[in-house]
Amino acid sequence: MSEGTQKTALITGASRGLGRALALKLAAQGYHILALARTVGALESLDDEIQEIGGSATLIPVDLSDLDKISTLGPQLAKRYPAIHLFIANAGMLGDLSPVAQTRPDHWDAVMRVNATANHRLIGTLDPLLRVGKGTCIFVTSGAVQGCKAYWGAYAASKAALETMARCYAAEVEGLGVTVQVFDPGRFRSSMRAQAYPGENPDTLIAPEEVADQLVASLPQTQKAA
Repeated sequence: MSEGTQKTALITGASRGLGRALALKLAAQGYHILALARTVGALESLDDEIQEIGGSATLIPVDLSDLDKISTLGPQLAKRYPAIHLFIANAGMLGDLSPVAQTRPDHWDAVMRVNATANHRLIGTLDPLLRVGKGTCIFVTSGAVQGCKAYWGAYAASKAALETMARCYAAEVEGLGVTVQVFDPGRFRSSMRAQAYPGENPDTLIAPEEVADQLVASLPQTQKAA
């Protein structure tokens, strides 16, 4: 299948955890994976695994805090791919858990930059390709938005901003063939979960592969197979 006809799935935070599980699952379904993450070595390892199952990937080593670089992504991808059919905004940053009144401004800005502002830039740069592909956008959120627990102010606020932005974008592309969803994976085994709850037994949590199954099952019927 040529690049021009194969369905494409861009996944942020694709090198580990839920992003990696999604990349492997969707590659097995026939998607060409556009794998975005910070670490080149981890991306290359993912690429090896995708090739082993007969899939294909393009590696995009980008730090989501580099907003200017994100803004150039869409035009660069358009040179090779006429459309994006699936965009999963999975990457996120927990930041320091601290009282709102004592959260350092640079820590607050860093969390908002990765969890909200970077996704705004991604929407802006990918929107033309998503419209051509009548794509589906999945924005991974968190129960922290509703929980509003002490010390989680920066992370919860960033995810609340992400949810609101996603729903506004959904209203803007309604009727244009682009589908926008917000997905809460709940409690599952991840490095972020271990950072937030260092004393928790990870064996009590579901694996990221199970969450990937749930997310893929939630996709519109048109996106469930390449």
